[in-house]
Amino acid sequence: MPAPEDRSVLGLPAPGPDRELRYGDHPDHVVDLYLGAPGAEARPLVVFVHGGFWRPAYDRIHGRPLTAALAAAGWTTAALEYRRVPGRPDDTVDDVAAAIRFLADVPELGRACDGRFVLVGHSAGGHLVLQAAADPRTPVPAGVVALAPVADLGLAEELALDGDAVRAFLGRPAAERPDLDPVRQPAPDTAVTIVHGATDAIVPLAVGRSYVAAHPAARLVEVEGGHFVVIDPRSTAWPALLAALAPRRAR
Repeated sequence: MPAPEDRSVLGLPAPGPDRELRYGDHPDHVVDLYLGAPGAEARPLVVFVHGGFWRPAYDRIHGRPLTAALAAAGWTTAALEYRRVPGRPDDTVDDVAAAIRFLADVPELGRACDGRFVLVGHSAGGHLVLQAAADPRTPVPAGVVALAPVADLGLAEELALDGDAVRAFLGRPAAERPDLDPVRQPAPDTAVTIVHGATDAIVPLAVGRSYVAAHPAARLVEVEGGHFVVIDPRSTAWPALLAALAPRRAR
C-alpha cells in the first residue's frame, strides 16, 4: 500500500497577492500577482496554474504557499484562476489561454520580469499548462514545468483517478477529446520539464512517464515523495522546482 499523502501544504499560511488582475468578466477571470524579490526583473514571469482535478471545489488559494515562496525566491508570479465546470472543458482551456495572452500584454509586468514567461502547473494545472504550450492561440513560453501533471488523459481515465475525474471534466470519454490530451498533442515548441514524486498515489508517476515516452524531448525529474511535495516550499523537492525554472532550449 502507498504511504498516505501529506496534504499539510494545502493549509500552510501564506500571504495574499500584491495585486489582483482581471482578464475577463466572469468572477473566475482573475489573476493573483506576486511581485518577486530583487532579481525578478531579470527572470521570466512564472505563470502558475493550480490543480484540483478541474473541480469547482478547488481554487488558486491552495497554491499560495508556492506562489509566495517563488516570489520570495526572486520570481514574479501570476497565479491564474479559471472556470471549473464539470463537462465543460473548453471553458477551462479557453480561460487559461486567454489569461496567458492577457499577461503577455500587461505593461507593468515589463518592470517586474524580463518579458518572457514560464508556465508552471500542478496536477490538473500541469495538464493545462502542457495543453496551453501546444495551443497555437497562446504565445510560446520560455519553458514549461509540469508538477505531477495529469499529462495523459487516456491513462488517467483508465486508472479512474480521483473518482473518474477525467470523465467528469470532459463530460465524455477521453478518446473522444484527443485535442485536449497533451500526450496526443504535438510536442510544444519549447523546453518541457516534468517534476513528479516517485510515490505519488494521486497522479501516479506512470502518467508523467507516459508523456515523456510520447514526447522524448521532455525531461522527467523524479523526486522523493508524493503528490504535494512538488508544490511544498518546505520539501526536499523544492530545489528541483527552482532548478527546473531556468529556461533551457528544446531539443
